[in-house]
Amino acid sequence: MKILRKDASTSHIPVIALSANAMIRDIEKGLESGFFRYLTKPIKINEFLNALDDALIFSERGLVNEMKPEKYDD
Repeated sequence: MKILRKDASTSHIPVIALSANAMIRDIEKGLESGFFRYLTKPIKINEFLNALDDALIFSERGLVNEMKPEKYDD
């Protein structure tokens, strides 16, 4: 994430994490490190599709640098 955020050609790209590490602290650390969303396995298709839709909207509007991470309670 540090490398992607430092490079002007990739800093605007929303990155979605998909991990088996599903403890609250793991999710918090992932979001703090700059992931746009942090999804956990087993993958929930609706949550995944919503995250992709959100990432596309943010990317199209150029809002990635202004984004506020969301936490999913599902």
